[in-house]
Amino acid sequence: MRNGFVDLHIHSNKSSDGDFSPLHIVRLAKDNGFTAISIADHDTAAAYPEALEAGNGSGVEVIPSMEVTTLFNGREFHLLLPFLNWEKEVVRRIMTRVSEGRLEEAQERVDKLRKLGFDLTWPEVIRASKGLPPLGVTIAQILLDKPESKNNPALAEYLEAANRPLAPYLFYRDYFMEEKPAFVPKRHIPLLEVLDLAPEAEAVPVLAHPGAYFENATKEDLVQLKERGLAGLEVFTSYHKPEQTRFYAEAAKELDLVPTPGSDFHGRIKPHVTFGLIRDGHYGMVEELQKRRGRS
Repeated sequence: MRNGFVDLHIHSNKSSDGDFSPLHIVRLAKDNGFTAISIADHDTAAAYPEALEAGNGSGVEVIPSMEVTTLFNGREFHLLLPFLNWEKEVVRRIMTRVSEGRLEEAQERVDKLRKLGFDLTWPEVIRASKGLPPLGVTIAQILLDKPESKNNPALAEYLEAANRPLAPYLFYRDYFMEEKPAFVPKRHIPLLEVLDLAPEAEAVPVLAHPGAYFENATKEDLVQLKERGLAGLEVFTSYHKPEQTRFYAEAAKELDLVPTPGSDFHGRIKPHVTFGLIRDGHYGMVEELQKRRGRS
């Protein structure tokens, strides 16, 4: 088994909320002693083949992936697709469907913020998010970064120095969560549908950060998802408290799901998540995922 750390959940600047190029990320991985990484951008495989080319000759294995935003039992869940063949037509279909729903959702969020009196327009959001469907935290960051926002009393608490690292997430919680003033119903692709399509995409489906505040997957959820083809569970992540890590590690063992590591590194939008933060992964996890590739 190869030595070195593994991180199967990293975002590049091909995501609307990522800062670094695939080449920069590969260099960070090499400098931090990582053997294998996955760049898993939000609802897009646009990092490929550039990411693979960056990995060639570096000593860092780059595993193609993406993070798909889905719905399951009325809740938002994120599904990683390591080993996917990004050139497959099914991958393009998934990306197109997700992109259309996200754009509608994002535009409604901006419209609601404008009606609440916030100085934000749809064209400037699209420009700032590099033309990609912007996430809720991306919209919040764009609003908070505007010079005019310093004069808005409603944003003062988010712009305080103590709150700045988590400001976009605090804003998301206060405005975009269910029953909040700028809440918009999710229009994501069903999780079970993506699980059904994963073998066609040659991917191994892994549920990302199951203990995140917007997911909090239960044991019953995991049993249902395993029956439909879920192969891995992101146990080691920046989202989990120690007790959650223990809970999901035990669930993964009991349900024969591959436990995986993922920092969810983005850059500036998540300054508390530094590159190399999660070092609980080893290459044996990659090998175990490979064994399950293409299973239905």
